[in-house]
Amino acid sequence: MPRRWRFPFVRRLALRDSEFKRRPDPTGSTGWGALRLPTFRLFVFGSLLSNVGNQMRTTTVSWEVYERTGSAFSLGLIGLVMAAPVLLLALPAGVLADRFSRRVILLIAMSGLAICGGGLAIASATAAPLWCTYLLLMLTGTFRALGWPAMSAYVTQLVPPVMFANAATWRSIAFQAAAAVGPLLGGVLIAATESPPLVYAIDVVTSVVFIACLFIIKPQIQKKSRGVRSWHSLLEGVAFVRNQPIILSTITLDMVAVLFGGATALLPMYAKDVLHVDATGYGWMRAMPSLGAIVVGLWLARKSSIRRTGLTLFLSVAAFGMATIVFGASQSFALSLGALFVLGAADSVSVIIRSTLLQVLTPDELRGRVASVNAIFVNTSNEIGEFESGVAAGIFGPIIAVCGGGVMTLVTVVVVALKWPMLERLGPLDEIEPVQPPEATSVQEPGESEAAAASSPESR
Repeated sequence: MPRRWRFPFVRRLALRDSEFKRRPDPTGSTGWGALRLPTFRLFVFGSLLSNVGNQMRTTTVSWEVYERTGSAFSLGLIGLVMAAPVLLLALPAGVLADRFSRRVILLIAMSGLAICGGGLAIASATAAPLWCTYLLLMLTGTFRALGWPAMSAYVTQLVPPVMFANAATWRSIAFQAAAAVGPLLGGVLIAATESPPLVYAIDVVTSVVFIACLFIIKPQIQKKSRGVRSWHSLLEGVAFVRNQPIILSTITLDMVAVLFGGATALLPMYAKDVLHVDATGYGWMRAMPSLGAIVVGLWLARKSSIRRTGLTLFLSVAAFGMATIVFGASQSFALSLGALFVLGAADSVSVIIRSTLLQVLTPDELRGRVASVNAIFVNTSNEIGEFESGVAAGIFGPIIAVCGGGVMTLVTVVVVALKWPMLERLGPLDEIEPVQPPEATSVQEPGESEAAAASSPESR
């Protein structure tokens, strides 16, 4: 049997640059778009399964901690221990993602997450002290901090620039699908088996499947940064974001919104003490934001583009704040589910716009470092927002804590609109032009002349 016919499925997945360019997709910016590419499709499949396990673990940890402590502060502390490693390690992880193989970094990060999941299973099965759970969650946050910048930048090696927005939409749909299925499965398993270790074991299996997918995928060649290892190189991502008002304003808007609108952190408390539902009802509450995001994501995938990007972003964040207020004040399980559905739908629009702008406006050699800045400002604000919500609920009660967060989100929309008026005028998402890298990010090998560097295609 000829060698080239032995494993046709794997061979089709391992598309290289040459094959990639010979297969242009004239409709790649809409509809199925990026999913027609086998490499991206396998990546989405693997990350979908991994995120299902991650959401099951997150749901189970929150429920188990609240069952053992009955404390809102203990719930908030989960977010803090997950966010601390990201604050410390995100910038160095961004440099690593720009200097070394993002695929290898992802393999290391996912292997670490699998080990942490196994540790949580053992800690739960042996009823280990609660500090062991928090320690394992901190290690989980460490590996997430390592993998986040590489994950975000890795996608640009799987699809061409014309498909960035479409790829961001499908990644958001896949993530939200996992965030809907994961909590439901976690809640049902907890209610049926009362066995958190089983849920953690499933999380380990899904991580291993994603690792296998990463071994199969062969991405396009990565454009690596060859800059010196220095604090200047470390902070180039921060400098780039600071000098790009569109990126800075969208990150700020999203960061403050999720920082104060962290209603999901208190869902175990709302389920048990406010709405009086069991673990299955709690699973539905965790899943509803993602169901809303899936509906909106599928609708956006069929659209040619978001025409008034800036105005749409402001309206989506404002809707997020209003839905948070409604959920916080609701005493009805049905109304609470509806508010969570709208909350997730609005957040999905914001995430898709921000992710697309980051990919389009950032040069490839800076994508890891810019993604690390995004992780610090936005991803950690979810966990810090959970801590803030837990502390506020412990002092003022859950209703005031959640409703107050929704009000602060609305105030943030007004402040950002006044501070960066150009964001509201931002036009169609698919017509936004990429930004040329600043002079500071152009890298020269020792001995190269300035003229050679200026004429090199990699320097432009």
